[in-house]
Amino acid sequence: MLKIYPAIIHEEEGYWIEFPDLEGCQTVGDTLEELMSNAQEALGLYLVSLIENGQPVPAASDLAVLDAGGNITTYITVDVDKYRRDTRAVKKMLSIPAWLAKEADEQNLSLSKILQDALKERLNMA
Repeated sequence: MLKIYPAIIHEEEGYWIEFPDLEGCQTVGDTLEELMSNAQEALGLYLVSLIENGQPVPAASDLAVLDAGGNITTYITVDVDKYRRDTRAVKKMLSIPAWLAKEADEQNLSLSKILQDALKERLNMA
């Protein structure tokens, strides 16, 4: 699902961007390139959060009616589906040495949690 929202870019020791239609949705970047990338991510995650929590998604304003106070205005587009995550738990079978399983049990460690954390780190998602 493609969404487009107006944004206001501010320049103050780097850049920051805000989405007037989406309360609290803003991000920063050292360069315009970084800012635009971060803006897409912030917009995507914000909209997914609204959708997943059953909240209404506000309509996008017309860029021409924004009062940007002399700052730059632009549209940011995002594919919201890119930021959706299926958070259902799925069972996966795995094998570890018996001695390691025993140690983990004795220390009351959650192998599921450890595996999730390790996968997130390995996939640069932590």
